[in-house]
Amino acid sequence: EICEAIPEFYELDQQIAHNSIQKGKALLMGSSPAILEELKRSNMELSMRKIELLVEYGYPKDYLEPIYECPSCKDTGYIGQEKCHCLKKEIIKLLYSQSGITKQLEEENFSTFRYDYYSSNLIGDKPLSPRENISSIIELCKNFIDHFPEKHDNFLLQGNAGVGKTFLSNCIAKAILDKQCSVIYLTSFQLFDILEKHRFQKKYEEDNASPNIEFHYLFECDLLIIDDLGTEMNNSFVSSQLFLCINERLLKKKSTIISTNLSLAQLKEAYTERVVSRFIEHYHICNIYGEDIRLLKAFRN
Repeated sequence: EICEAIPEFYELDQQIAHNSIQKGKALLMGSSPAILEELKRSNMELSMRKIELLVEYGYPKDYLEPIYECPSCKDTGYIGQEKCHCLKKEIIKLLYSQSGITKQLEEENFSTFRYDYYSSNLIGDKPLSPRENISSIIELCKNFIDHFPEKHDNFLLQGNAGVGKTFLSNCIAKAILDKQCSVIYLTSFQLFDILEKHRFQKKYEEDNASPNIEFHYLFECDLLIIDDLGTEMNNSFVSSQLFLCINERLLKKKSTIISTNLSLAQLKEAYTERVVSRFIEHYHICNIYGEDIRLLKAFRN
């Protein structure tokens, strides 16, 4: 197209190709640096002339430049020796799809969130009704989402079974994914399984991803969601690895959301005081209360 519209363009391409061949021959023959430099200078001038011709004929000067989906790495996946953010994102998307949560997000997101499952009546000595309380928590979560990833807050979602902790986690996950950021969702069992396999160098079955990859992205993903903390088999290894995970992500300024049925006192007993101190100092502690939504749904259906 360009060569037809700009006849001189073809001649310039041919001259550049000829100079490149001459440069190759000069290198093989051990010619003087002056000859090599002259060929290089000539090709630069020819390339500049091509750009001038594009502009003269009404084309953008970068018309012939390739269009990359990721300008940072030019679609190679790497910047130098480091993985580009686009490759990291694709790897995390793969890990995320393997978790089986992707389809669930189509049903559990802010557009499907139901406030009517939360009573507007006060409960016991609570200062807010369940509906007022969840509304306040969601407002906090949406503020976090609006400023993500510049704002790297963390959330500890507490409450009895069935009050919507996992649903809210999925709402946040969907919103963060929609911002083209990386999210990994794991149950507490899955989290500690990855940590254990990394620690003791156990191998996955052939149909699973490398534990080293999953371990690495526990600390690199923009948002890590740990669901149902406290349902795993607890021991000193679990406690130490939980501290490692949350502390490392705090140091890297990466956001984490943890849901649990346990109170702070129970978390302290299960995972030691230093873990709970991180929660108190660095996490929004959100206590969700109300009726068991699973039972409400069953009765309404």
